Amino acid sequence: MAGSAAGEFDEAELVRRAQQGDAQAFGALYDQHVDRVYAYIAHRVGNRADAEDLTQEVFLRALASLSRFRWRGSLLPWLLTIARNLVTDHQRRRRREGAWPAAPLTAPAEDPVELAERRRQRERLRAAAAELTELQQQVIALRFAAGLSIAETARVMGRSENAVKNLQHKAIAALRRRLKGEGG
Repeated sequence: MAGSAAGEFDEAELVRRAQQGDAQAFGALYDQHVDRVYAYIAHRVGNRADAEDLTQEVFLRALASLSRFRWRGSLLPWLLTIARNLVTDHQRRRRREGAWPAAPLTAPAEDPVELAERRRQRERLRAAAAELTELQQQVIALRFAAGLSIAETARVMGRSENAVKNLQHKAIAALRRRLKGEGG
């Protein structure tokens, strides 16, 4: 527990320094959070190029508005709130444009049979997840792709922890039903 308190203090100090214009402090915050922000976005948009672009946009927007950020124990929920809004805007724009999916997230495996099976499983999961409600999709992405706790997910979504637990439970149950209903 002492380690997490020290880590929180270090992050709070980095945020304070970044708010004062310290580029190295912002760089350290970027390094600390970029993988989880990217994982969340990649899970939501489904392709590498868009995920990379949107991740960079999250950090550009964070830098531009960092002076208005108020410390509440972690920077990550705030970054993921920015990411969530960007993803929502991106998905709306793609639907309006009738855009086709971009390149997949994974690099080719050496074994074509293994690659085909992983793709089939990923597509089954993606299709089942697409049938979830928007809120259920967000909970799944925040909890499992970005690795947030229930409390952090609740903060990002502006919901109670009980609401997040309920959404997560219903989303997992719905995914299980849909995947089982496909016959494996």
